Amino acid sequence: MSLVRSIATVSGFTLLSRLLGFCRDILIAGMLGAGGMADAFFVAFKFPNLFRRLFGEGAFSAAFIPLLAGDIEKRGMDAAREFAARAMSMLVLITGFLVAIIEILMPWAMYVFAPGFAENPEKFNLAIELSRITFPYLAFISAVALMSGVLNTLHRYAAAAGAPIILNICLIAALLGLTPMTETPAHALAWGVAAAGVAQFVCLVIACKRAGFAIKWQLPKVDDRVKLLGKRMIPGMIGAGVYQLNLLIDTMLASLVSDGAVSWLYYADRVQQLPLGVIGIAIGTALLPTLSRQLQGDDPKTAMYSQNRGIEIALLLTLPAAVALGVMGLPVINVLFERGAFGAEETRMTGLALIVFAFGLPASVLVKVLAPGFFAREDTKTPIRIGISCMILNIALIVALMPLFGHLGIAAATSVSVWVNAGSLCFLLHRRGDLVFDDRLVKRLPRILLASVLMGAALWVATDIFWQNDALSVTRITIMTFCVIGGLAVYGIAAQLLGATSLSELKATFKRGKAA
Repeated sequence: MSLVRSIATVSGFTLLSRLLGFCRDILIAGMLGAGGMADAFFVAFKFPNLFRRLFGEGAFSAAFIPLLAGDIEKRGMDAAREFAARAMSMLVLITGFLVAIIEILMPWAMYVFAPGFAENPEKFNLAIELSRITFPYLAFISAVALMSGVLNTLHRYAAAAGAPIILNICLIAALLGLTPMTETPAHALAWGVAAAGVAQFVCLVIACKRAGFAIKWQLPKVDDRVKLLGKRMIPGMIGAGVYQLNLLIDTMLASLVSDGAVSWLYYADRVQQLPLGVIGIAIGTALLPTLSRQLQGDDPKTAMYSQNRGIEIALLLTLPAAVALGVMGLPVINVLFERGAFGAEETRMTGLALIVFAFGLPASVLVKVLAPGFFAREDTKTPIRIGISCMILNIALIVALMPLFGHLGIAAATSVSVWVNAGSLCFLLHRRGDLVFDDRLVKRLPRILLASVLMGAALWVATDIFWQNDALSVTRITIMTFCVIGGLAVYGIAAQLLGATSLSELKATFKRGKAA
């Protein structure tokens, strides 16, 4: 399967998941608003997700996939299955132990994770209660991350990419079905998170079995390969998880700003997660196993080509998305969330945060694209140095900007630090000779930027002429729909005329992937 087809498969399922996620967040905004109850749930939801992305999707995947790809290429499928089984047993043991410890220490952990909540005992206690319900999600979803890594290495992307859809379905069902039976809507959502972990786990077990890679359960056993996995995973926990640690710091400090700040940043981040997930995570998911198998097969020239195309595709799709969100941040939040308990002030605060986050969106995607260049070469130490530097920078910027700009200072610090992260990864790969920009990429980048600017100008004019915050909901949705379609048309035409992309090349790539 070609890289473009792999990205398209992951992007398609991710897009569906993100759209369901918007439906979920619209329901949450309408029923919980952006006050104390919403803040408590979002902290409870972020808590296991932070550890999941560090242990599962981040450090574990970065270390596990290259080793599994090496086993498949050099030692055969039987050896790969045995390695995966032993890795699974150790992962379940570690995450299960962590869940048990955090459940006991949750009140003290909350002082670290959301110290500002301590000033409001009701919100603080609610956050503890909800976090104890959601935290077991970590153990199940970490196992899901391992099985997703197996399927991605086998170039079977659909099931792993579709797993997050189950989470959104469970949360929507819980909010609509369990709310009358629970103390608050937040409790219903927390139980939905717990149920989603079990459902995703069962679905991925079935998918691995159908792919001919059933992972047999066994007692934990540490051999040389598992030791090597652990050795590479430890630095990767910071290197691959720097973005998530930045979000943790943002949440901790946002809890000190004002009531609602955690929610404003959450809703804004959720909107930017659509292009970040559909583009960045999709490319990173497809690129790591692709580069790993190409490098394990002694094919560095093809690996270099894949890295260049990953960057090109990322910027071709991300730059216009960032410009569009920067221009239309407030109208987007108005259409998506302003109803029920979510009012005009919440729209303004969230929309401004989205505009600031949009500045860092291309960098966030580039980090997802560039990091596999290190992980595929079994280097997890370099990203840790970059990650530590970026975390220190992020904290320093938040401390400097938060007193002046409140929650917008937190968003700005995140955007700046992620640009430093992406620039550092790119510089070091290039200096090593592992990333050399080819003529096609150098030629097309300025054209992609120009096409994005032209689209942004068109959206600015259209918004200025047609947009009204207090218009009927149907009118606002109609105007937004026409703006989105019009912006896509302007960008597509400009990109084609300027030579930023070529439809004939994309068609040929998909045909080659299908033939393969």
